[in-house]
Amino acid sequence: MMQEDRNRAERKLRTAARVAGRHLPGFLPPVLYLTDPARTPDPVVTASRLSSCHGLVYRHYGQPEHDIVAASLAEVCRKRHVTFLIANDPELAMQVGADGVHWPFAERARARRWWRRFALMTSSAHTQNQLRLLQDAGIDAALLSTVFPSASPSARKPLGPLRFRNLTRASELPVYALGGLNADTAGQVAPVAGIAAIEGIETVFGPGSQP
Repeated sequence: MMQEDRNRAERKLRTAARVAGRHLPGFLPPVLYLTDPARTPDPVVTASRLSSCHGLVYRHYGQPEHDIVAASLAEVCRKRHVTFLIANDPELAMQVGADGVHWPFAERARARRWWRRFALMTSSAHTQNQLRLLQDAGIDAALLSTVFPSASPSARKPLGPLRFRNLTRASELPVYALGGLNADTAGQVAPVAGIAAIEGIETVFGPGSQP
């Protein structure tokens, strides 16, 4: 991405973050950056360019030295005032002093056992029924996907912005939009939801985005 395009995309994302921040609870960051071993080659560098309007979800999937990466991310996030969550690994989250844990929907029963041991817990969701079931799992917010067409190998058929907005308005939990979120699409969901993205954040703040 050219520097001029990157600057334009960053301005759009910041505008969307301000809109999302107006309706989300104060303890929730407007934007969540999700890491991925294949698509975010150096999440520590990307984290060092984020701001207090961001949260970071570290998804290590058992990669080598993930505990070292987690400790580095925890340090950077503390310095940058970035909310730091670790996906599906509460023990590691406790070890490095993360703010919370992001859970797969299938692990909601396990998540309930960790209720109140972290400042924040989020979970994935894909349907209205899953959003409802998360209400009693000690979850603070749901990441609802897939909203827009996505290159992710795990992406489902897109909900589309209209259906997504309807599901979000009907949810008792705060919701983040995930799947195909970037500078051009974030504004379509920001009035009702937070923004969660992988490549949409990486292309703007990641090491490969710099000139």
